[in-house]
Amino acid sequence: MNQYYDGNKDKTTYQEHDVMMRGRKLLDITGVKQVESFDNEEFLLETVMGFLSVRGQNLQMKNLDVDKGIVSIKGKVFDLVYLDEQNGEKAKGFFSKLFR
Repeated sequence: MNQYYDGNKDKTTYQEHDVMMRGRKLLDITGVKQVESFDNEEFLLETVMGFLSVRGQNLQMKNLDVDKGIVSIKGKVFDLVYLDEQNGEKAKGFFSKLFR
């Protein structure tokens, strides 16, 4: 997975990042640096591979392990979007909505 993200040119050791979804109802994410914000419709996570937005319905944090960088989310998942420099317009629009 590391071969696709080169936002961090320094390829020294950093935590693996995996997203595992089971039945569109349970999402396990590793490599999470911090949870920026969350509510029952959207989670914004900072991962080792960039910001990840998880949108859905009735979303709840099932598990959070900050030391290991693991977040588990349950609920109906609609989409997963990485927000980074390559799609800066979308990220700018998202963050401008976030901080209104």
